[in-house]
Amino acid sequence: MPVILTFGDSNTHGSVPMTTAEDRRRFGHDIRWPGVMAAALGPGWTLIEEGLPGRTTCRDDPVMGAHMNGQTGLRIALASHAPVDVLTIMLGTNDLKTRFAPTAQRITAGVAGLLDIAGSAEVAARHPGLRLLLICPPPVVETGPIRDEFLGAEAVGPDLPRSLSALAQARGVAFLDAGATIAVSPVDGVHFDQDAHATLGRDVAAAIDRLV
Repeated sequence: MPVILTFGDSNTHGSVPMTTAEDRRRFGHDIRWPGVMAAALGPGWTLIEEGLPGRTTCRDDPVMGAHMNGQTGLRIALASHAPVDVLTIMLGTNDLKTRFAPTAQRITAGVAGLLDIAGSAEVAARHPGLRLLLICPPPVVETGPIRDEFLGAEAVGPDLPRSLSALAQARGVAFLDAGATIAVSPVDGVHFDQDAHATLGRDVAAAIDRLV
């Protein structure tokens, strides 16, 4: 069966919109978007979920730890789960944290590094025919219990879809703008509610059907 690896952060992990800064709840497999996607694709696929809350595109987090660096995580995931047929990447939300002084260009550069890893000769040898879908997360809203971590994010997030779309086109990978059909929850301004997970899961499944 073909294998699909969903690589991302807390929104791929399925974190429930946070009512407090210590909230660590997670939606069930059938609710979070990778599970919805897998159900829509049908039983002929094997799903590997690789969502880590706090993961960035390329930055060691001084608060949460160096293991939040997505480039390190992607290398490990691809080495652990070979061979993979389809890889989805949805990162950039945590790069919008104030402590990273975010810009759309810096986040795009971080994503470019992830595409460099996925497109390397070493990965091609272990994952022949690997196909990529780059997903741009919806813009963050500065509200809720973790608002202070994302001050300034609203000014940067809306520029990401155009920048990441151009990167995907230049690299010849498929692209999906999640913000075109879903939005973050007003509870915390970062995470997806159940309806958003359902919509995104169906959208990603449709994009993968076109890809394969």
